[in-house]
Amino acid sequence: MIDPNRFLEQFMGGNSGAGQGAQKPASSGGGFAKGAVAGGVLGLLVGNKKVRKMGGGMLAYGGAAAAGAMAFKAYQNWQQGKQVTTAPVATENDMQHVDSRFLPQQTPRTASGGSFSLTLIMAMISAAKADGHIDAKEQTHIFEQVEKMSLDAESKGFVFDALRQPADMAQLASGVQGIEQAAEVYLVSRSVLDVDHPAERAYLQALAHRLDLPADLVAHLDHQVTGE
Repeated sequence: MIDPNRFLEQFMGGNSGAGQGAQKPASSGGGFAKGAVAGGVLGLLVGNKKVRKMGGGMLAYGGAAAAGAMAFKAYQNWQQGKQVTTAPVATENDMQHVDSRFLPQQTPRTASGGSFSLTLIMAMISAAKADGHIDAKEQTHIFEQVEKMSLDAESKGFVFDALRQPADMAQLASGVQGIEQAAEVYLVSRSVLDVDHPAERAYLQALAHRLDLPADLVAHLDHQVTGE
């Protein structure tokens, strides 16, 4: 049986103890997204894209703790009516003070009763496929690399099935419960996408609409990922 929280950390190449006194994983980057693409299944999905400059001041923890901290920071800034360009970005210290509603391990279920951790994984896989670069040849390469990872058979099967299936944004969004989960689904998707690519930008705009996210909150979520 899949352990959704452990699977999420393995998928993102993060550290399941990050933000709770655990040591940092080795990394070469800055923000959450830059740290995330350094390893895990996510690294395979976006590895052939250019490494984008990810600001925000977040140390290279990667993983769900960093994603939750960034989504929560964006939510706080939005609620407080801060200007996007000057709003504070999440830091290492913010990982110690995240609202439980933004932590998959503490809000494990979606509106449809599914695992929120698995929903986040599906969101990232769908986003990675948005520009069409994961063709049959690329899928075969990813499958081969995933087979070598220390994932259990069910987790590997989940990745394979998700890659084979066409992205279903409506289904993804329908399972999200509340603005907190919606914000985090958008943030992890944004961390995978390059908005300079028309197809990826269109996907992200459609996702924000499906998730019914306010435009100002979307801008704050973007700011947490890019630092701009």
